[in-house]
Amino acid sequence: MDNYESKITRAEADVSDVYGVLSNLKNLDRVKNLIPEDKVSDIETTDDTIRFKVNGMGQKVCVRIVEREENKTIKFAVDNLPLTANFYIQTKQVAENDTRLKLTLRAEIPTMIRMMFASKIQQGLDTAADMMAQFPYKQWNNQ
Repeated sequence: MDNYESKITRAEADVSDVYGVLSNLKNLDRVKNLIPEDKVSDIETTDDTIRFKVNGMGQKVCVRIVEREENKTIKFAVDNLPLTANFYIQTKQVAENDTRLKLTLRAEIPTMIRMMFASKIQQGLDTAADMMAQFPYKQWNNQ
């Protein structure tokens, strides 16, 4: 299993607000317009799942929450990919309105694909962590 970790990012919110938003995948509806339609389309969300079509793949990918540890970790399984993958988001409050986020991806990636895409995977995780750090957690949690 290959392991990829994002850089640690800082969200200006308490961990309960961050966790409250990230542990409900329906909240991703708020940022769907930021996802390039030429890469990902046909996005459907529920509280526990997100399904989407990656352009160039025939079937929808499903990401589902498989475990929640309140204010600490959200674990996800990824289905309908040609490889085995899961990931998780870790949160840790270090001060008032200062929560750190880290994303970890674990996947069985064939060697040739790993050589070609390892840097893109790392870049994608870091970009996702940066985006998540910028979410208006307090505002979203109070709606």
